[in-house]
Formats: sequence, C-alpha cells, structure tokens
Amino acid sequence: MNKDPIQAAVARALDLDPWLTNYKEDLALREKNYLVKKEEILEGAPSLSEFANGHHYYGFHRTEEGWVYREWAPGAAHLFLVGDFNNWQPYTHPLQAIGNGNWEIRLDGKDALKHGQRIKVLLQYQNQDHYKIPLYIRRVIQEVREDGSIDWLGQIWDPEEDYEWKTPNFKLSRHVPPFIYEAHIGIAQEEGKVSSFREFADLTLPRIKKSGYNVIQLMAIMQHPYYGSFGYHISNFFAVSSWFGTPEDLKYLIDKAHSMGMGVLMDLVHSHAVKNEVEGLSFFDGTQEQFFVPGPRGFHETWDSMCFNYGKTDVVHFLLSNLKFWLEEFHFDGFRFDGITSMLYWDHGMGTDFTDYSKYFSLNTNTDAVTYLTLACELVHSLSPNALLVAEDMSGMPGLCLPPDHCGIGFDYRLSMGVPDLWIKNMKKDDHDWSVNEIYYEVTTHRPMEKRINYAESHDQALVGDKTLFFWLADQEAYWHMSKDDDNYIIDRAIALHKMIRFITLTAGADGYLNFIGNEFGHPEWIDFPRLENGWSYHYARRQWHLADDDLLKYSYLMEFDRAMIRFAKKTGIMGPKNIQLLWTDEHRKIVAYRNNAYIFLYNFHPTDSVENFVLPINREGSYQVVFSSDRKEFGGFGRINEDYIYQTQTMDMADFDQGIRIYSPARTVLVLRKVADSEGDEVDAEARDAIDQMVAAEAKAQQALVIQQMKKSLDRK
Repeated sequence: MNKDPIQAAVARALDLDPWLTNYKEDLALREKNYLVKKEEILEGAPSLSEFANGHHYYGFHRTEEGWVYREWAPGAAHLFLVGDFNNWQPYTHPLQAIGNGNWEIRLDGKDALKHGQRIKVLLQYQNQDHYKIPLYIRRVIQEVREDGSIDWLGQIWDPEEDYEWKTPNFKLSRHVPPFIYEAHIGIAQEEGKVSSFREFADLTLPRIKKSGYNVIQLMAIMQHPYYGSFGYHISNFFAVSSWFGTPEDLKYLIDKAHSMGMGVLMDLVHSHAVKNEVEGLSFFDGTQEQFFVPGPRGFHETWDSMCFNYGKTDVVHFLLSNLKFWLEEFHFDGFRFDGITSMLYWDHGMGTDFTDYSKYFSLNTNTDAVTYLTLACELVHSLSPNALLVAEDMSGMPGLCLPPDHCGIGFDYRLSMGVPDLWIKNMKKDDHDWSVNEIYYEVTTHRPMEKRINYAESHDQALVGDKTLFFWLADQEAYWHMSKDDDNYIIDRAIALHKMIRFITLTAGADGYLNFIGNEFGHPEWIDFPRLENGWSYHYARRQWHLADDDLLKYSYLMEFDRAMIRFAKKTGIMGPKNIQLLWTDEHRKIVAYRNNAYIFLYNFHPTDSVENFVLPINREGSYQVVFSSDRKEFGGFGRINEDYIYQTQTMDMADFDQGIRIYSPARTVLVLRKVADSEGDEVDAEARDAIDQMVAAEAKAQQALVIQQMKKSLDRK
C-alpha cells in the first residue's frame, strides 16, 4: 500500500483540526482501513457501483426461459422453494449449491411464478426444517391464521407494467439548504388507522409544500413486522413496508414530491436488524455469524436487536446493494443514516461520555463500521452526486462530514442531536435558570467544515414517555385554553418560547433545519402506537390537522410563524455557520444577540423583564430597521415592536464597542434588524453580504474568540 495518499489525507485532516495531532496514527489507520477494504472489493468488480449489485443477482428474476431464484445461505445444508406455485409442497423444488454459500433454482416458463403469489424458502440446518422469507424479497405481506396468529409471507412482485415516472430527472440542488420535514406515513392523517402512501401523497404533501419545506424525510419505509417500532426493527431490507401500500404506491408518492420540487430522503436503518428469525435476517442460515457479530457483541440489549458485522465483505455487499437498490428503484434523493453512534462504538455510545478526542480513537471504536460508512457514502455520491447523506450521531465523531481524502467518513450533514437535548433539559428548569451562553454555544458549535442539520425536536422527543416541546411548555392548559379569545399566561409563555426556540435553532448558523410532522404548529400530546397497554388505540398515532386549520385556535399562530420563519430563512440566505458573529450575551437579563450575514438578531429570553433602552452593539455605522419579529400579532404576539421605526447607530462612549443603537427588547421575543440600505428588493445581494462579512470579520475575531472561550469555561465548570 502506497503511504503517500494516507499521509496526505492525514495532513489535510490536521490542517483543518490541529487538535487531532495526537491521533494522527489513528487517522492513518482509518484511511488505510478504507483503502485496503476498497481495494479488496474492487478485485472482483470494476467499481463500487458494480460491486453493489446484489439485488440484480439474488432474489427472483425473470429470464428468457422463465425464472431464476438465488439465495445466499452458507450455513444451510439444503434449500427448497415453496409457495402458491407448488401448493406449498416442501421438497419438490430444491435449490442447487453453486459455490461460495450461494444457491440457485431455475423455473421454466414465464408463468412458473406469477405476480402476487405467496412464497417462502425452506432451509434445512441442525437437522430441522425452517421456513424463512427470501433475503432479497421485494414485498412481504401479513396474513392471520385460523388460530389468530400472524404469518408473514413473501410475495412475488412482478406487475405487468412498470411504474412510469412523471418526473424522472429530478435532482436536489446541493447549493440549496435543506429544510427537512420528517414524517411517518402511518400517523400522517386524522383518521384513527394506519394511513397509506397514496393518502400521504395526495393530502400531506400539499401541506408540506405550502409550509416551505423542500426535503421530506420518510420513516419506516423498509419492511418491519411490528408497526409500533417506528420502523426501526427492520426484517426485510429490500421490501417496501406493506403497512402503507405497494411499491408502486411509494413510487407515486416520491414522484409527486419531485413534481412539487421536493426531495425525499429515506430514514435508513443499517445500524441493526430485528432479531426475529422467521421474518428477518437473524439466524437465516442457522448461524448468527452470517450477518451479525459473533457472540454477545452481536446482540444490542437496549434495542433488543442484532448488530451487523461490518468487517465481513458479504455483509458489506448486502448493505451497499441495499443502498443502490433504493436509489435505483425508487429514486430516493439520499438517506438519513439512523443510529450512527451505535455503529461507531462497541458500547453503542451508551457507556461513554465523549468529553475529549481520546474517546473517538480507542478500542471501543468499531473501525469496521467506520470503514463501511465511508464506503457507503462514497457509493451513494458516485451513483447520485446530488444525494444528501445525513448522519445521526450524538458523539461528534471527528471527520464524520469530511471526505475520505481528509480521513473523513463522507457524510454531507450531521444531525445536531445536542440541540434538542438542551431544549428538553431547559424544559425541566425554571426560565430564570436558562443559560443564554449555553444556548448560543450549542446551536452554533460544530467540527471544522462540518455541516449541521439543526432541530428543536424530532420524533425522538414526540414518543410516549416524553413530551413535545409545546406540551412541555403548555401541558394540560393546551386542552382548555387554546382559543384565541381565551387569555392564559401559560399558553402565552408556551407560544412565545416555542417560536423563539425554533428561530434561534434555525438562524444561528445551521446549514439545514429539521421539523417532525405536526410539531411546527405545536401538535398536542405525544405519539403512542396501538398496543395492548392502550387498548390498541390509534388516538395518539395520528395528526390532528384541524387544530392548525382552525383560525379560532392559537395553533394557527404557530403554523403561520413556522411558515414565515422558513420564508425568512430562504429569502435572506442566512443558512450556514461561516457568517455568525456573536455581538452580546447577558446572563442576568437573558439576552443574546448575534449577526448572521447582513442581519442582526436580538433575543430576550427573560420571563418578565423587558428592556426599554437596550444598548445593542452593531459595529457598523448606518440606519437599521426591524424586518422580522416573533411578537407580531399574526404569530400570537402582542405587537410591541415597531417595525416602521428607523434606528440610527450612535457612538457608545460608555461601552467597549464603537457603533450601536438603543432599542426596546420585550421579554420573550426575538427581533431581526437589517441595514435600511440593504432592505430594498426581495433578495439579499450576495456580494454586499460577502463584503459585510469581510469587514466585520477582523473586528469581531478577537471579541468572539474571547466570548467563546469564556462560554466554554463556564460550561466546563457546570
């Protein structure tokens, strides 16, 4: 192995982050592992794309003579195909061993298998028969036996006509910040039932489009036997979840989203698999080692699931083929990789406090998972250069969002999981104890060159046992006091903070933003899927859209604010961390102010204290005007901020900065100012914005570094 590319990659990584100097050997090992594994893979294939063609070889495929079915089961003694086609006779159709753990059977005649027929594969191991669902099956259905038990069956899926894509050439723009709408198909409608792909496409997509989101992130797309798992216990990785409809129904949804200019990401689960042995991968050929890590490490006790062996080439082949399948067959625009932290560390990140860099480079690190993820990112970007790859990692792994030639893993974005954790922590404290320094630090911090998806809450915070932010803030008052003619202090507080939390999460340097379905308007309560303990009720597994649609209810205030917030972010081009300049923090008065591009943001988180003549540093002479305010009456505010007044900067002799303004800052509000000269037209002049950034950078650098240092020291003491 030529060491030059390895050392060059290490040098690039250290140039970006000198704190990694003590771990340059670990970085070199990371790069070497990736290059060695890639070289091993490419010995049998000309490219990663050609390697990731398992779905074109295994499973059921038409041929000129009829059908061929291939399976990978190295631990099994015999395999037999059974199903409707042979009246479920167990041993009439044996598969032949063709080497390397592969099995094959050819069926003559185009009607040897028919669309919709039920199918299973019978494997013999340990001197017993075991009926399983084929690994690469495209559809799995549920049937209830006479005794009331449930049986899951594979289904031949070969419709007479292929789906005709109406928008086949849609591409996401990598230069447009993603505003992600996270959604679960089954809970997306008002009716108490499992909703469908078609209903989501026809009823929910127009809502998402109207709200301004440009990317939809779909949960629970791959087949999972338990509806209440939120789609995270996958059994069949190449099958569209039959809970919500057919493969064509999913294509219809994605196609319609594309026609509306919205991309679609899959919430991808390659971090673990359901332990079910009849439906899933677990002990498919009689061995745990076929797909999963041997011994206790192969079982995730907390998640009650199985952990993949990412060091095994056959497993890498299966997972990479899975990525290519969903891109090719369904035109997904990328993936949100679930549970990255669980993959990266042998303790799944549950026994480690990531307080220093040594925690990322230790025997606890699963280097095979690091290599697999790097290959996965490279494959997806080679197949679809505009695809978005988002990593759910709470550890802050260095290099997660850097390219491989910088010793990186290759993701485009990391979910800022610390942000919602901070908001939930604050929900459990009195407002007076919130730290504005801590808030600013959390919403702005990131690794070098790392792009972040910021979010105030996702599905994790909406599950039963927790609360949405709005319910943390409003609690039972939401049941009785959401009418617009009902004055209630608790609801006023909830609405004010709900808006401020989202606004600072979005505007303080985020590269992208995420919202979970319904939370934009403060959807009440939580999500609880039907189960024995709740009487199999769907009451908490639906979205009550009528609350946001009713102009007599205060939920409409939050909906209108969310739409205005997204419009503001798009219009002003404020997404991205490079232009953030901290202007002021005041823990006593709960005030934080910062500049983002040409805009000045002023927050007053204090529960009661408004500031009549707050001295706001601007550091740029000129006239300024409020262009956005959370206190507008259409957002449920009190209209205390005059958006017509022009503020002229003054020299502040008693302060340690040059130019500033005096402005009224009401309690629990955020207001945004912009230089009057910059307020003309609908779009921000990019050249003017860059000029402002360059001018303020020099004068802000020393001040901001000092403030950040003080904030870190304060957080360390806590």
